[in-house]
Amino acid sequence: MKRHVCQPRPDWREKVERIGLTYHSHDDGPYWDEAAAYELTTGEVNELEAAANTLHFLCIDAAEIVIKNNWWSRLEIPEAAVPAILRSWERDDFSLYGRFDFAYDGVTPPKLLEYNADTPTALVEAAVAQWFWLQETRPDADQFNSIHERLVAAWKRWAGKTIHFSSIKELAEDEMTVLYLRDTCEQAGVKTKSVFIDDIGWHHTEKFFTDLDHERIERCFKLYPWEWLWRDEFSAHLAEDTIQFIEPTWKMLLSNKGLLPILWELFPGHPNLLPAYETSAPLQNNFIRKPKLSREGCNVSWIENGVVLEENSGGYGENGFIFQAPATLPEFDGNHPVFGVWVVDHEAAGLGIREDTRRITGNLSRFVPHFFR
Repeated sequence: MKRHVCQPRPDWREKVERIGLTYHSHDDGPYWDEAAAYELTTGEVNELEAAANTLHFLCIDAAEIVIKNNWWSRLEIPEAAVPAILRSWERDDFSLYGRFDFAYDGVTPPKLLEYNADTPTALVEAAVAQWFWLQETRPDADQFNSIHERLVAAWKRWAGKTIHFSSIKELAEDEMTVLYLRDTCEQAGVKTKSVFIDDIGWHHTEKFFTDLDHERIERCFKLYPWEWLWRDEFSAHLAEDTIQFIEPTWKMLLSNKGLLPILWELFPGHPNLLPAYETSAPLQNNFIRKPKLSREGCNVSWIENGVVLEENSGGYGENGFIFQAPATLPEFDGNHPVFGVWVVDHEAAGLGIREDTRRITGNLSRFVPHFFR
């Protein structure tokens, strides 16, 4: 594994904007950063792919144990959601995608930091932007990236149906992520329609969800966390199960960091897991404290010898925390990469790398392209 310092393409902003990466920069600099690139070996790619495939099914096994033992409180799952989760699980409702975040140095096995199994972003940059970058700058190299093709293939089972696509208004990254996924869906021969989360209504007479055209919503991809849906005003109607959501309700079991201690409890010593617990005591004074439910590294704290070395702010934590052993993060010229392996239709499909000078990845951590030979 190597980190190369690169010369960005002179017109990179225009090029990434043309493919939908409109949120490439922020006030502190670029988010999409092609001033660097990571070179991996075929063996390293294979190891990341194998880790994601293995852990995805370990997470499903763990979810089944949660259901069997009624461990809903360990995941802070609201009582009202339980029947819907059980029905979704029994139906084996369609799951499109997720993203594992790993600490990996190319020497020791990849270590799971968390599983973004419900509303993962950084998809446009992983599936499209870095692929075009590769074709233009290193056409003789390869990339762990079949994300686009796998998405199109996954949607094909819905050919002839209509799927609504939904996100929050005026959040550029969410809107472009949903627009990209909608495009892959249409490429698969599926009819699509857009409706913002704020605009979804409820037909009180016919008992179903509707869009602004008063058309029934039967299937909906939502880039909106399940834990938010269950506390929204119309959450009472979710229990009536009149709509098939993507990601499905059962993904609440996997998208919760409360699953990390359960994984360690069920599979202690697994090479791709870090020790994780529901209290800090087993880790003494060295641990990472993470909210069970949070986004973009918010409210994550890195604690060594009882002292907080790094901490991200945010509005999460009301659902409790878990405590995970610190991972050994590689360092390249002061940068710490985190390896995000995408899972599409239950199989590893590609890689996106975020890096930061801090050890806690946050909303402004840079996305850096990769290649392998």
